[in-house]
Amino acid sequence: MVDRKLFSPFTIKNVTLKNRIVMAPMCMYSSHTEDGKVANWHYTHYVSRAVGQVGLIILEATAVTAQGRISPQDLGIWSDEHIEGLSKLVQLMKEHGAATGIQIAHAGRKAVIDGEIIAPSSLPFNEKMKTPKEMSIDDISKTIEAFKLGAERAKKAGFDVIEIHGAHGYLINEFLSPLSNKRNDEYGGSSEKRYRFLREVIDAIKTVWDGPLLVRVSAHDYHEDGLTPDDYVTYSSYMKEQGVDLIDVSSGAVVPAAIHAYPGYQVKFAEKIKEEAQISTGAVGLITTGIQAEEILQNERADLILLARELLRDPYWPRTAAKELGVKIEGPKQYERGW
Repeated sequence: MVDRKLFSPFTIKNVTLKNRIVMAPMCMYSSHTEDGKVANWHYTHYVSRAVGQVGLIILEATAVTAQGRISPQDLGIWSDEHIEGLSKLVQLMKEHGAATGIQIAHAGRKAVIDGEIIAPSSLPFNEKMKTPKEMSIDDISKTIEAFKLGAERAKKAGFDVIEIHGAHGYLINEFLSPLSNKRNDEYGGSSEKRYRFLREVIDAIKTVWDGPLLVRVSAHDYHEDGLTPDDYVTYSSYMKEQGVDLIDVSSGAVVPAAIHAYPGYQVKFAEKIKEEAQISTGAVGLITTGIQAEEILQNERADLILLARELLRDPYWPRTAAKELGVKIEGPKQYERGW
C-alpha cells in the first residue's frame, strides 16, 4: 500500500497527533446565556468530530475578556468558572483519540457587543460597525495579562495545544497591520513595533505554558497598502525565535476587501512561510478532498491540513478521505459494521 501522509502521525513538541487532519476553529455562537460557558451544543459538535477520527480539534475563538468577544454568544476563558465545562469537553474528545486545542482570542474592533470596544487605533472596521476606543498602555498590558490567564486556564482544562488568534482582523491582527494600526508609540509605526503586542502576548503565555503553541495569521491583507505574505515570513521568523511551533496560515478580513477564493487559494501562503521562515505550517481554505490534502502534504507545502466547512458538512471526513486514498483507518468499535 502506498504511504499516505494525511494519515501519518505528526509530533508538535510533546504531543503526537494520530493523523494530520485538524478541525479548524469555527465560531459556533452557542453560549446562549452570554456567560461564555460550554453548552450542550459544544459537546455534540466537537465530540462527533473526535468520533469521526480527526487528529486535532481546535475549539472556536474563545475570548480572553468579556469585552473581547466577537458576539455575546461566544465561548469564554476570562474566568475560572469556564474551566469546568472546557475540561469536560476535553475529556470527551480525548476518549475518542483526538488531540485537543483551543484558540484564545480577542475581537478588538470587530467585537459586536454592548458597551465600549477597544483597538490599537480609533478606526471602525466599516461604516456599520462601532468606533473603538484607542487602547492605552494600561489597556494593552491588561489585555496581555488576559491572554496569559487564558492560557493558564486552558492548561488547567487539559488542552494539548493552544492557538493564539492573530488573524481575520481581530485584535492581534489589528496591531500587526498598518491598515488598522496608526499608532506612533512603541506599539506602532514600524513593522517591528506593530509586532510588539503579539511578541508580548507570546512571551506572557510562555511563562505559564510549555506545550505546543500555534499562531493563526492572515498572511495577506488584499489591499495595496496592507501586508503581504513577505511581511508574514518576517513575522513568522520572529515567532519561531520566540518558540512558536507552527503557523496556521489563513488570510484576509483585517479590512473589507474582495478576495478571489478558489480551492486551496491560501496554500501558497503556507508553503512560502514554511520554506522561507523554516517553520511548520498548517494549510486552510477550501480544502475539501483527500487527494487535495495529500498533494499539499506530499509536495511539502504544509505540515497539517486544517478543515473548516468541509467538517461541518461531513463529521466523518477522515473516513471519506481514507476511502478516497485507499487507506484503511480504525474507526470506533461501535461503528465497525457500518464503516
